[in-house]
Amino acid sequence: MGYGFKDVIRSDNTSVFLNPDEFGEMHLIGGRPMNIIIDDNEMVEREKRQSGMRDYRQGVYNRQILFYVLAKTFGALPSVGRSLSLDNRLYMITDAVDEDGIYSISLEAVRP
Repeated sequence: MGYGFKDVIRSDNTSVFLNPDEFGEMHLIGGRPMNIIIDDNEMVEREKRQSGMRDYRQGVYNRQILFYVLAKTFGALPSVGRSLSLDNRLYMITDAVDEDGIYSISLEAVRP
């Protein structure tokens, strides 16, 4: 069997996208060090697409974060609504998607 495009993408996930010398940054996720990419721009774009949702949630949260992490590093795809710590700060998972071996995980820091 040949080396296809999807195989190249999976290889690039580790060697390029989440490589700390390229794009990845080391952060503590659930108390474990992991290379991730925090994408504030994509979070803004997703908020724009969900503008109707923003109205009722206004004032409920104080920070939203979207990050990418290798699925094989993170483990099982987390459930929406579950708590997760990022750099020792507790967040709630609002979205989690497996994008061909990279998880896209959205978090909200909820005011106490």
